[in-house]
Amino acid sequence: MPTKLSARFCSFVLSLFLIAFALPAFAGPFEDAVAKFANDDYSDTDEAIGAVASSGNKLAFPIISALQDGRLMADPDTKKVYVTGTDGKSIDAATGEPVASVPDSASAVRLNNRLRRSVDAALGSLTLQSPDLGARLQAAQSVFKSHEETALEAVESALAKESNKSAKTALGEARAAILLFKSDATEVQKLEAVATIKARGDQDALALLSDIGTDQPASVAKAATSAIGSIQNTLAVWSTVQNAWYGLSLGSVLLLAAIGLAITFGVMGVINMAHGEMVMLGAYTTFVVQEVIRTRYPTLFDYSLLIAVPLAFLVAGAIGVLIERSIIRFLYGRPLETLLATWGLSLVLQQAVRTMFGPTNREVGNPSWMSGAFELGQITITYNRLWILCFTLAVFVILLAMLRYTALGLEMRAVTQNRRMAASMGIATSRVDALTFGLGSGIAGIAGVALSQIDNVSPNLGQSYIIDSFMVVVFGGVGNLWGTLVGAFTLGIANKFLEPVAGAVLGKIAILVLIILFIQKRPRGLFALKGRAVEA
Repeated sequence: MPTKLSARFCSFVLSLFLIAFALPAFAGPFEDAVAKFANDDYSDTDEAIGAVASSGNKLAFPIISALQDGRLMADPDTKKVYVTGTDGKSIDAATGEPVASVPDSASAVRLNNRLRRSVDAALGSLTLQSPDLGARLQAAQSVFKSHEETALEAVESALAKESNKSAKTALGEARAAILLFKSDATEVQKLEAVATIKARGDQDALALLSDIGTDQPASVAKAATSAIGSIQNTLAVWSTVQNAWYGLSLGSVLLLAAIGLAITFGVMGVINMAHGEMVMLGAYTTFVVQEVIRTRYPTLFDYSLLIAVPLAFLVAGAIGVLIERSIIRFLYGRPLETLLATWGLSLVLQQAVRTMFGPTNREVGNPSWMSGAFELGQITITYNRLWILCFTLAVFVILLAMLRYTALGLEMRAVTQNRRMAASMGIATSRVDALTFGLGSGIAGIAGVALSQIDNVSPNLGQSYIIDSFMVVVFGGVGNLWGTLVGAFTLGIANKFLEPVAGAVLGKIAILVLIILFIQKRPRGLFALKGRAVEA
């Protein structure tokens, strides 16, 4: 009996001895993969990235993120690897235990372009099952672009669990990209992958199909060539749509800047070179409103533009009435003197703003509902441009209704068509002139509110739009709001279609030449006003 107990005891001690010496050899695949980062060999680093990413260890994401950011440190002497956090603290990459400091002999793990693609794919695969939909979509996009084979298992696992339709589509595209470049994928799988990527139909899909190389089966190469042609045709159509949207966006800006000038120039015949400064005053009113809100009522910032619109109208409109009463009314019938007077006035207003606010650009922020963009098909639409387009059309409709259904609008139309007849009917033309000039200036002021969201707010803001405003008014028909609308959008769209061909400067010159040729044939523009005084 003692002999048996002694034998068992010896066996137990021997087992403990063997386990103790065997532990280092069974440190685990994760620890072995991490240690490869210390070899300073690109091949070993690539293997380590794939092994760490597929390990399922909670330290995988911090390690790969640190590698991407240059914060993964490796000591070639001890073969230890450390993750340095953004807060300066460090941990042992293999165990996650904090360390007091990283040894001086440690250096950042090196990357090349091939490894950077592997890192992107690894990070993508690590976030494919994130609870955040945006993170999953971004991860799928990263895998699609890198098409690393090591991410296939993670993609298929995430695809099987995904319930969101858009994320499922993105994961399917990522899987197709991997299979297309996978050497041992079947021909059927590759053909299905080409079809999936073709259905995506964007620039990334085009780049991916163009990069498949010549080692593909003939049927796959033929399908890829056909898909490339189809995508190029689709992108050409979407490019036209994108240019049309840019043209509408530019046209809305031109309309907003020109609509006030159409009123003053059309009704009063005044060439107001200070019109751009009314736009500038509206932009600075927005700046002042936002400064007050930032310092006193920060919770109201999202409503700053809604507060600034009526204030800008009142400020610019009041200054417009003051200008008409003090300067313009003495110069009716003398266009050259009016032009020189308003040009000088524009310089005075610019200098006054420089004195009050300084010559540098002022910051005007975008409310949250005007920030960001969204995709519509293959085009990108920014919220600020979309809101400006809607705002411009709303101003246009309100102005049309005011001219048609109010007493002031009736008087303005009467004065526009025949000033002498309107005066003989008891209309106070001088009062109509002052209110008309104030209305046109006020609309220029609210144009400044909108333009502050897409342009620099500076004393020279208005100078960027005054010439274009006159071009729109003359092209559309002096005094005709519908002509101003059509003229603004026509010039905006034409400008955006000419820019890719001739360049920005030559495109604008071409537009100017076309307008000069057009007014030779139709001096009164697209939509000429009618009336005995006008015809005379």
